[in-house]
Amino acid sequence: MNDRKSNTGSLKDSEEDQPVVGDDNGNHPEDGYWLRSRDELNKEGVPYSEWDDSRMLVPSSLELGPGAVDRYVISKQIVRMQEPRRLTADDMDERRIIYPESGNRAMVNRFRDLRTKLLEASGGNNFTIVVSATNRGAGASFVALNLAAAFAFDQSKTAVVIDCNLREPSLHSTLDIMPETGLTDFLEDPDYDIARILYPTGIPRLRLIPAGSRRETPSEFFTSFRMKQFLQAVRRRYPDRFIVLDTAPITESPDARILSELCDYSMLVVPHGRVTPNQVEQAATAFNPQKFVGTVING
Repeated sequence: MNDRKSNTGSLKDSEEDQPVVGDDNGNHPEDGYWLRSRDELNKEGVPYSEWDDSRMLVPSSLELGPGAVDRYVISKQIVRMQEPRRLTADDMDERRIIYPESGNRAMVNRFRDLRTKLLEASGGNNFTIVVSATNRGAGASFVALNLAAAFAFDQSKTAVVIDCNLREPSLHSTLDIMPETGLTDFLEDPDYDIARILYPTGIPRLRLIPAGSRRETPSEFFTSFRMKQFLQAVRRRYPDRFIVLDTAPITESPDARILSELCDYSMLVVPHGRVTPNQVEQAATAFNPQKFVGTVING
């Protein structure tokens, strides 16, 4: 990813993304992550899962002013986030997901470099970013997942990747997760508990929000006021969380354009050697130029 003056980046040695088949209770704030048993109910009568990190909600400096959030305490909370399962190195390699000890240093370093450039653009603040592609098979899901994984490398940061490709969701398959609910279920029900759609990925400090069970009219979900509220709430209440939205190709659906207006940044994934410069330019100009941070060449 380059700066906005040059909208062509490079992500060599990567292939197209191929989905793998497959307190209220007397707790001190520094205890951070509160474990709950599956049978314990919250105030809505919904069981808490073992990995429920929605209990980490804290006011942010956006709400209370600069310096209001003790980031040291937040970092201690993040370190103690529970992982009910862990993907092994072999699992990560098979799924082509980066991790700090990966032998594929070229791919790890390229995503780290991408992360660094985005942090420079944001002034080091957490943000929401839409990742879309010029066409199907370009690898937007691959880039979105690994970018989120790169942010989660930092033990004081967390990331969540949201599968907003409602027509062809793939992230749950790549991570070998069988979700019962997801984003659309949350958007349809104003009383839905966010804990029910946050899934552990097996990667430390990285969570997945899958597409959901109802996906007939994607644009209606994304233009809803509840979607706007959802993104604002997640960003404001998780001051150290980076949010990556994986969307359908910008040339095939209005979803990416709609979501980019709700997010801080947007990024375009281009398959190497499979589209013309004119096609890339047309796809890039579909985004708001004030939010467009550049392109990533995948292939």
